[in-house]
Amino acid sequence: MGNEFWQSTKSSSQSPAGKHAPIASTIMIASDCVGDAAQVQDLLHSEFDHVYISTGADKVPGDFVRYRPSVLVLAFDTLEKAESYFLELYRLCEEVRQQPLRTVILCNRNQISQVYELCKKEYFDDYILFWPMSDDSSRLAMTIHHALHDLAALKTEGPSKAEFAAQARHLAELENTLDRQIVEGGLHIKVASLAVEHAAQGVGAALDGLSRRIISGALPDAVEVKSADELKNEISRFKREEVQPHFNSALEVTQPLRQWADNFKQECEPFLQSARALNAMAECIQPTVLVVDDDEAQRIVIDRLLTANHYNLLFARDGFEALSILRSKRPDLILMDIMMPYMNGMETTRRLKEIPEFAGTPVIMITGMSEGEVVVDSMKAGAVDFVVKPFDHNLLVAKIKHALNAAIPT
Repeated sequence: MGNEFWQSTKSSSQSPAGKHAPIASTIMIASDCVGDAAQVQDLLHSEFDHVYISTGADKVPGDFVRYRPSVLVLAFDTLEKAESYFLELYRLCEEVRQQPLRTVILCNRNQISQVYELCKKEYFDDYILFWPMSDDSSRLAMTIHHALHDLAALKTEGPSKAEFAAQARHLAELENTLDRQIVEGGLHIKVASLAVEHAAQGVGAALDGLSRRIISGALPDAVEVKSADELKNEISRFKREEVQPHFNSALEVTQPLRQWADNFKQECEPFLQSARALNAMAECIQPTVLVVDDDEAQRIVIDRLLTANHYNLLFARDGFEALSILRSKRPDLILMDIMMPYMNGMETTRRLKEIPEFAGTPVIMITGMSEGEVVVDSMKAGAVDFVVKPFDHNLLVAKIKHALNAAIPT
């Protein structure tokens, strides 16, 4: 009975589409100690089919490329070694930046507070108090199951709320475009109607002129007039019965066009109301901006400015931290400082643009230099714009809005 209850609970919690798409459960254990790595491998073998170990500094990029793990377990005896390994992996291995990955770091009691802070800042995804070995040896396997589940959800979650909001804001422009086109169409109809009226008047005037010339004897060799009154009457009749009906028919053709334009706007009104409602809902969704800057004072300034303008913010202090955040977050725009330690903004931008998910994410460079070479290099790296420090607050907000609007997928 108990198993049936839990099975029904699990089934009801799934989406109508069913379970998350399966993801390859390859785990790699990185360590500088073969014995420690083997111990962790033994704990995981019963749960997972593909568990590999990687030891030795010379194997840092090679083993990762070979195994392409979904979960990386860092089993080093010091936190410094784990951090150094992961930074080196990021520096040397493009694959680690181009595939979904979850990291689990094993630590001892003395490292818990430090590891907690690193995971909170999203340098790593999770941690386990592993040394000394506890009675709960299955905790590591459970953590890896959770990591794999998160990866599967990440692959199947579809467009973000911000992406839907961007499309809704773009859709809101439909009403203005429609109004503009209807007004322009009305003007074209009016111009066409006036042209027909002017043509009718012109033809009438030409016939009147011809009548006067004939009556005055200006065309004695061509026409002999025996009765001027009869000629005038005939010309008037000809204009009225033979010419004017054709112009009237041309004018009548434009009337259905006027009616069509009015009816079209009325029939579109329900859809326009939906577009307005979507736009109103979109205004409640705040775009997310990742700010990458090693200057704390600068981060505080940008935090206050963009929070006041209704943006969600993520922060990274250098390129490595930014790339680490991008493993689990998808910001709508990135503000990238150029001069940073370890990895500058140019290199960070180049690397993130190599990742398919972020190829279209707009990057605005923040620089203290306005030389043409810096601007050109920024654009070559993949930036869409740049601002020079100290920057004008209104200008930065305007550039962010413009970049977000331009980034709307078509």
